[in-house]
Amino acid sequence: MTGAQESSTFRLAYVPGVTPAKWVRTWSERLPDVPLELVAVAPGEAEQVVRDGVVDAALLRLPVDRAVLSAIPLYTETTVVVVPKDHEVTAVEEADPADLGDYLVLHPLDDTLEWETLPGQPALERPATTADAIELVAAGIGVLLVPQSLARLHHRRDLTYRPMTEAAAQSTVALSWLEGQTTDLVEEFIGIVRGRTVNSSRGRARPTPPAAASQAASKQKQQSARSGGSGSGSKTGSGSKTGSGSKTGSGSKAASGRRQGTKPAKPRKRK
Repeated sequence: MTGAQESSTFRLAYVPGVTPAKWVRTWSERLPDVPLELVAVAPGEAEQVVRDGVVDAALLRLPVDRAVLSAIPLYTETTVVVVPKDHEVTAVEEADPADLGDYLVLHPLDDTLEWETLPGQPALERPATTADAIELVAAGIGVLLVPQSLARLHHRRDLTYRPMTEAAAQSTVALSWLEGQTTDLVEEFIGIVRGRTVNSSRGRARPTPPAAASQAASKQKQQSARSGGSGSGSKTGSGSKTGSGSKTGSGSKAASGRRQGTKPAKPRKRK
């Protein structure tokens, strides 16, 4: 934890395609007194709003500048190729980058995939945004490689997509915040995205209410008193010492007498 000033509201930025709804619900259940404000940002703005302190943290796609921002990778997205419904690529269940060698592959300026070598034939100009690239695909001008979440976000009836093999570049969604500024609220959200339970030792301290603490102390004293009383009785109780006599007492002797008094069976005479 640092001495960073806490806010009465937790501000969380998120980029297109990322859906923080389940984490927001958990936050509302655990911290109903601290509002969580969602801030939608463009992919290219996500890192900057964290740097500038506009938000406390952001759900964005890697990479980020690790010298300035901390980041916890959350999950890796499936890469898909978006094509018209009557495109040849729809004949396969899964496409490989090599399968796109003869097609024009659009590369928008806000592309979230890190390619060493972009597959397919390069376009003369790069579309400004993924949304612009989707429009070009619908017009029959090239195909587009994006994370599956973006393909769903920009869904159109005249378009479809196919998943790419692992050979394709992939996108990883991460939670990011300022390096060295892990406030209590940031720690709380880290615990939520990592699946920690409400009783986890991390995050904001949750002191025991005075009444509950008093009841717990009283209960512990009562248990100690009972334990002490029963221990004393067990040490001085004569019944426990004489109990061994029951093993050698008259009941045992009587049983022995009955066994001894049993008449032996008479031997059979040979014919």
